[in-house]
Amino acid sequence: MLNSTMSSPACRACGKALEHVFADLGSSPLSNSYLNAEDLGKMEPVYPLKAYVCESCFLVQLEAFETPQKLFQEYAYFSSYSESWLRHSRQYAEMAISRFGLGCNSLVVEVASNDGYLLQFFRQAGIPVLGIEPAQNLAKAAEGLGIPTVVEFLGGQTGASIAQRGHAADLLVANNVLAHVPDLNDFIAGLATLLKPRGVLTLEFPHLRRLIEGSQFDTIYHEHFSYFSLLAASAALRRHGLEVFDVEEIDTHGGSLRVYAAHANCARQRMTRKPSLLIENERTAGLDQLAAYSSFHSRMRAAKHALLKFMVEARDAGQTIVGYGAPAKGNTLLNYCGIGTDFLEYTVDRNPYKQGRYLPGTHIPVFAPEHISDTKPDYVLILPWNIRDEIVGQMSHIRGWGGRFVVPIPRPQVIE
Repeated sequence: MLNSTMSSPACRACGKALEHVFADLGSSPLSNSYLNAEDLGKMEPVYPLKAYVCESCFLVQLEAFETPQKLFQEYAYFSSYSESWLRHSRQYAEMAISRFGLGCNSLVVEVASNDGYLLQFFRQAGIPVLGIEPAQNLAKAAEGLGIPTVVEFLGGQTGASIAQRGHAADLLVANNVLAHVPDLNDFIAGLATLLKPRGVLTLEFPHLRRLIEGSQFDTIYHEHFSYFSLLAASAALRRHGLEVFDVEEIDTHGGSLRVYAAHANCARQRMTRKPSLLIENERTAGLDQLAAYSSFHSRMRAAKHALLKFMVEARDAGQTIVGYGAPAKGNTLLNYCGIGTDFLEYTVDRNPYKQGRYLPGTHIPVFAPEHISDTKPDYVLILPWNIRDEIVGQMSHIRGWGGRFVVPIPRPQVIE
């Protein structure tokens, strides 16, 4: 579906006019705009959910329809509610402390530090930490763990100000935030300013190649402005004097990259072969050619049709279906597929912030996980499918009444 558009927004990385549509999911409410009961009769704002691919730097991206202040000053996602994510974070901290020789005289700074889920492990090891988190509710939770937190959006000026106050980073961490910034160049300028001359920057973000191959269209939502290959991420970092010297492919979020970068002179001294090999693999997969992006829309539609077919057949057979989780990706999935309470009676979530509220667009109610045992559904649709193993383990008791799990992406898969 790489057809031209009437008006062309500009690429947020290189400034090239965006003329090619990667995926068009229609119009949708903001994925984290959960509703209270009194909101259900009101008009919900919806915005185009259309992703473009830049023909110059191959960054896949959405237009920004809302400000970061609107999207992130109060945020519904608390990282600490995922046990698998906490394990991942602890393992990362242990690796980083060992690999980079961090100690009591080092400073670890995390951008988008959420509720302190990661920095707590460095703090427990006696390493000074600082969080930078724009969402006040999350920053308050982090402070409760003893994590000093600056409530700011990172940009060039913010990074310079924090560094001037003596908080330049030996290790600068930016996990799953690169996609969330509308002004990409200003954000990366902030990273560069905040990093010590010999400091190390690590970033984690979902890998665009895995998104395409796995038909992961539900990871496209308004709070995710950009979708990265290593090709696109490396080019964006290089514009601000940062060079990738190592990279790992990891399993989080359906397949992600962990990128290690530093100021160019320092990066050259640390360089491994992995970045060039991965970029070569991306080129082999065609990620530097528009043709590689052209089939995604048809894959996305096929995944939608397969899920709806499963839901219709289950409901026609008199079987009940409920959801597990209320993630942003689930809201993209449900709104794009047109799945409301006629198919999915309710969903559950461990996060008390979401319980008692309703999903945007579909108005599906959110309960605590215990509600599933009260109603004993036939199927539990796992909306955060990227942590399916964790959820299946937590909810294995549904098998006692013959309940089964369903993973929706890339095709419905029933787990007995």
